[in-house]
Amino acid sequence: MHFQVADVTHALQQPAGKKLDGGGVASGGLRELIPCIARTAVAVGVDGIFMEVHDDPLNSPCDGPTQWPLRNLEELLEELIAIARVTKGKKPLKIDLTPFKE
Repeated sequence: MHFQVADVTHALQQPAGKKLDGGGVASGGLRELIPCIARTAVAVGVDGIFMEVHDDPLNSPCDGPTQWPLRNLEELLEELIAIARVTKGKKPLKIDLTPFKE
């Protein structure tokens, strides 16, 4: 048995480019798209979601731009569970590629 897990927050990272004091660079991210990507993944049937969550994302030492705020986690998880209840158990469509003739 295998499970499919979507890595939502890392999928939304943007390449490093922000220069840090003292040297080095930091990656950016598209935090605002986390709900969209998570909803889509659950709707198509993934078994789990990986998502970085932080109580203070703006001051996180690592991956802050792609961390979901802890205060918003419960609401998002409730929505994802509701989507999963509707979509789980759906059978994959068999795609028939033979020529269609009436």
